[in-house]
Amino acid sequence: MGRDKALLAFRGTTFLEHLIAVLLPRIDPLVVVLGHHADLIRQVIPSGPQVVVNPDYKRGMLTSLQAGIRALPTTAKSALFTLVDHPAVAAETLDLLIGKYEKTKPLIAIPRYGERRGHPVIAACTVLDEIVASPPASSAKEVIRSHRDETLFVDVDDPGILWDIDLPAEYDKLR
Repeated sequence: MGRDKALLAFRGTTFLEHLIAVLLPRIDPLVVVLGHHADLIRQVIPSGPQVVVNPDYKRGMLTSLQAGIRALPTTAKSALFTLVDHPAVAAETLDLLIGKYEKTKPLIAIPRYGERRGHPVIAACTVLDEIVASPPASSAKEVIRSHRDETLFVDVDDPGILWDIDLPAEYDKLR
């Protein structure tokens, strides 16, 4: 992208601030993991979320997820996680995903729009433990795919779960 995605403008705020506003009423505790330019990005984070700085962010995205999981209380039974470059998920989608997960308690719950899976993802502690134990060169996707038979796919009417903003053209389209 050429600049910090967390600070990109979206719906009158930034990607990160928007995600926090949507997640904070639904997730407790809400853990925000920072890496590159952590001091700069921390300035836009309102009170409420727990902020964790991943000193190993250069080793790959998985290390940030691992840092966030490690910051969870030991009593946590599951976690919802997403990426800052997926800012467009609707609040109603989160409510549906969380509600279906809490009702059925699968190992993993993933929203699906059409035939495509998106973000955020909810995973039970056993899956989170596998993610933490994974080597930095691997990905959370590998762990999640290994539990396909134990995954609840929640069909949603929200294309925002698919919007991964990696390129300036994708950002222009999002705006």
